[in-house]
Parts: sequence; C-alpha cells; structure tokens
Amino acid sequence: MKFFVWNKVLPFSEIKMSANSTLEHILEEILEVLKPKQEDLATRAQVINELRRVVESVPSLRGAAVESFGSFVSNLFTKWGDVDISINLTEGGYISHVEYDHKIKLLGELKKHLTSRWQMVRLIPAKVPILKCESSHNIFSCDISIDILIGQIKSKLLLWISEIDGRFRDMVLLVKEWAKAHEINDATTMSGTFNSYSLTLLVIFHFQICEPTIFPPLKDIYAGTVADNLHGLRTERNIAEACAANIRRFRQDKSR
Repeated sequence: MKFFVWNKVLPFSEIKMSANSTLEHILEEILEVLKPKQEDLATRAQVINELRRVVESVPSLRGAAVESFGSFVSNLFTKWGDVDISINLTEGGYISHVEYDHKIKLLGELKKHLTSRWQMVRLIPAKVPILKCESSHNIFSCDISIDILIGQIKSKLLLWISEIDGRFRDMVLLVKEWAKAHEINDATTMSGTFNSYSLTLLVIFHFQICEPTIFPPLKDIYAGTVADNLHGLRTERNIAEACAANIRRFRQDKSR
C-alpha cells in the first residue's frame, strides 16, 4: 500500500514510521513540561520541613512524625502536583489506632496553627479526614491526614516497581495528564472517575501484558498483604527487603 505525500509516493511502512517518530517527539516534549526539576523537589522538601516545625508547636501533636506519601514519594508527580502528607502517631514503635472524631480534632488544632502561615486552609471531614491547604510558596497544595501508613508503603512499592523499567514513570505521567485533560481523574466527584492510584494500576497492568513482559505479577514482587503485615514501623524494612530481592530476581531472569 502506498500514499501520496506532497509530490512523492511513499510506502505505508515509511508513513507509519514517520508518524511514530512524530508522536514520540511530541510525547517527549510533553514529558519535558510535566517532569519536575530539581528545584521542584527542593521546594517540596522545604514545605514538608516547614510543616514538621508547625506540628511540633502543636501540643497534642508533639512528637508525631510528619511523612510524605503518594506521587511525591513514588516519583510519579508532575511539577505542579500536590503533596500528600501523613502525621503519624505511634506508640512504642507500633502503629496507633486513631478514632475518626479524634482525627478531626487533631486536624482542627493543626488548622489553627497553619492559618496564620499558609493559605486556603480548610478541613474536609471526608471518610478519611483531610486538611487541605496551599503551601507558603503558593505553587502547589498539600493534603494533610492522620496515620496513613498503608498509603506510605504503597507509594514506596510504586517507587520500587518503577525501578524495573524507566518507561513506567513516563507512561504514568502521560496517562495522568491525559486523564486530567479529559476530566476523568477525580474519584471524589459525583461522576466517580479514576484517582491517580487507579490510573497507575492500569499502567502496571499494561506493562504486565506486553510482549515481552515488562512487569511481573505484583504477587511476585510482594506475596503478602501490606494491610495485614504492616503492624510495626520496623516491618517496613522487611517489606522493602522482600520487594528488592524479588525485583532483583525478576531482572536477572529477564537478562538471561
């Protein structure tokens, strides 16, 4: 099959190759805009440290750990992506259970201390209570919650998975931006579309069914259930070691 291009007749294979090359170039330009620079990382780290100082000034939260999670930790965030932060209340190295009403109270106390420093601070009493606010840098917003330990380990799992193949990060960023452009990236709306984690799982599935396979089944990376196994803070190290060993084994098998 041949096609006319200007005054030339080209075979279909060349047309397809040219189209693929053009698309690849466009996607690379989009990724250049989406990917955060070093200063974006530094700004987020600065905001997290600033929040740590504020939390330490709240009597009911003194001693709590302030940890980020979500796309920032998994390195799957865009330069204007939000930052998810968990305030972890621990008891003797073990995960504490905090009742819903107490979470609301703690976030309300934190809100009082943040209002004079940050902007647009509002408490959202959702199923998982969130304190949403804009950072002092006015570049991105922060979602602050209490004891999201499972979210933290899931974020790190995605980071470890992305080390298998660098194309995973690029694909996730492109899919998330595509979903945003088509307004199907907000699970909190009445329409109930996808959240970022769901979109990332779709990309993982795509990488699992490619020929040849790029990603293994997730059970081959971690066979346990994080929610059942994450009892103490030190168990995170055990999960990390298990994932690292399984990923290393998978990459070695692929290279044979």
